[in-house]
Amino acid sequence: MGERNLMADEDDHKRTIQYGESAISYIKKNVLPAYPRSYELWYTYAAGYNQGLNRAVNESIKSNGRISTDEMLTLYGRFLSPTRLGDRLDEVGSKVSREVEELVDTLKLSADATSDYGTALEQAGEKIRSVSDPEKLQNYVTHLVKSTQNAVASNRKLESQLLESKKHIENLQSSLEAIRYESLTDELTTLNNRKHFENSIERVIDQSKESGRGFSLLMTDIDHFKKFNDTYGHQTGDQVLRLVALAVKQNIKAQDIACRYGGEEFAIILPHVGLEDAAEIGENIRNAVMSKELVKRSTGENLGRVTISVGIATYENIDTVHSIVSRADEALYLAKDAGRNLVKTEKDLAGVDQREDVA
Repeated sequence: MGERNLMADEDDHKRTIQYGESAISYIKKNVLPAYPRSYELWYTYAAGYNQGLNRAVNESIKSNGRISTDEMLTLYGRFLSPTRLGDRLDEVGSKVSREVEELVDTLKLSADATSDYGTALEQAGEKIRSVSDPEKLQNYVTHLVKSTQNAVASNRKLESQLLESKKHIENLQSSLEAIRYESLTDELTTLNNRKHFENSIERVIDQSKESGRGFSLLMTDIDHFKKFNDTYGHQTGDQVLRLVALAVKQNIKAQDIACRYGGEEFAIILPHVGLEDAAEIGENIRNAVMSKELVKRSTGENLGRVTISVGIATYENIDTVHSIVSRADEALYLAKDAGRNLVKTEKDLAGVDQREDVA
């Protein structure tokens, strides 16, 4: 296991160093100051994690030939700033507060109008009982009718304002849902992102401890992904990621949680699914990916087939997030060691450990 973990660390080291070196080269090419945020922006661009950022950078370079410092900082604030979603939440929150304040004022005015109408009715009733003159009685009735008409008009106005407020609040609710979706979704693949995975697996572990019903975790990695990026460019690499994401979506159920775990790595939580069924799902995803021929959109060139390796672990009572992810990751690297384009489970790990002990 130690050797496999070392190999995983070496792969991560090589991949992230390449992203870092690309980031530095972009900074030099655009003659930009090497601020930490500058490095973060170009590292993210090189890794292809943020499709919106990559699209905006590419459009700017196409129009101007390079990215200026001011534009870089603007793009950072737009796509990467930690306060970006917080600012949008504050903005929506302020709008909700204003809408509620206006609604309260409207209801207060309506309550006052209703109270005035009740007083008018009470006074009119007292006067009508003591009046015998038909002309005076007619005046009181006319006044009462007018008060009633005013009350009806006020209620109609209130109804209209309430419907308008309801519409505004529904729009604000949609904005909040959009922000929440954005904060938990990988833009490129439209799968859940790493943050969503971390929140979900903690919740699923807690639920499994309470219910006694376990779950399985699939970790998948695209084979030779770096080759696609280096040979055909990021756009083709993005196409590969979308292809794998689509295969994942088509082979899981609504309650399953599929996430983009890292650059070319995906994690899938399968609630209430045992190891054998999880292995079958892993095989279905692997076959679905392998069955697709990749064609370069810009040229129509056939790039062959993409394959993935899959590692699977099943929840045990003593598991933590780290332990079950580690077992699934070890099974994944076992699949890679065995030739790639394979599904391996933690049972296969146990067999390898026994053979190592005998040797």
